[in-house]
Parts: sequence; C-alpha cells; structure tokens
Amino acid sequence: MQTNPRLNIRQVTWANPVGADLRAAQQAELDARFGSTDHEPGPSPSESDTAVFVVAYEKCSGQPLGCGGLRMLDEKTAEIKRLYVVPYARGSGVASSILAALEAQAHSHGFTVIAAEAGSAQSDGRSFYESAGFALVPNFGPYIGVDESYCYSKRIDSHSASHTAMA
Repeated sequence: MQTNPRLNIRQVTWANPVGADLRAAQQAELDARFGSTDHEPGPSPSESDTAVFVVAYEKCSGQPLGCGGLRMLDEKTAEIKRLYVVPYARGSGVASSILAALEAQAHSHGFTVIAAEAGSAQSDGRSFYESAGFALVPNFGPYIGVDESYCYSKRIDSHSASHTAMA
C-alpha cells in the first residue's frame, strides 16, 4: 500500500483513535467552510459500511498526516469518504498517496468503480478528483437533488490502480 517513500500508510479500523481525531478535524474544517454542521446528505459513514480506512503517517516523525476510507455502495462500487490531510501537509503528495492506497485496496476488494463527492465549498476537492482522473457524473444516492454536491466516478482495474500508485 506504500506509494510515497516519506509515508507509512496503514489500514486501521474505523474506531482507531488517530483516525477518529483526523475525521473530527476534517468535519470541523467542513463546518467552518460551509458555515453549518448540516453539510452531509445521507447517513455518515460508519464501521459497518466502511470497507477500508487508512491513515498516512510521516515516516521520520510518526505524525499522522491524513486519512481516507472506502464506503461500500454496492458489490462493485465504493465511495471515497473522509479523505483528509492536515493543513500543514497539503500540497506534499499525501492526498494523492492516500488516494492511490484506496484505489489499490478497492481493486483488491473487487470494486471496479470508485465514486466521490465534493461540495460547493470544496473547490480544492473538486480539482483534486478531476486531476486524478475522476469524471463528473450525475449526483448519486443521497446527493441526488443536492445542488451543492458535485459527484465523480472513476473505473478501476489493476492497470489504473497501479498507475495511480506510481503517479
């Protein structure tokens, strides 16, 4: 699962305290961006619907720098949830490394499509998904009819998963 020589990316449980702290930081940032705590349509991800959750640690310091998970939508589709990088580590390849790890894990779990959503206050997230090869698609699931949501999708196979890991 390693895609960046400066990082250790570890699969952890949803209940992992480091992962929980990173998710809380992400939600606090989104609350501030959206000006509300009501910015996630549908149910929040949980242990029961999250196939994979990873935390990226800086090798030299052991500091956690980011996280991300895959929520199972159906037997072939997983949605990226809680992809987050601490502010001081942004722009250093951490998010791309987490995404590559999630794509590899999705492929190994038999998923062939990865979906993602970014809200209107997340132009950085939208740019990130587009630069990673995700295509804008009609809103799906709880995002249907939500004007502030932008949904993305990307087909994955062994070639695309390994290509992302090498990027």
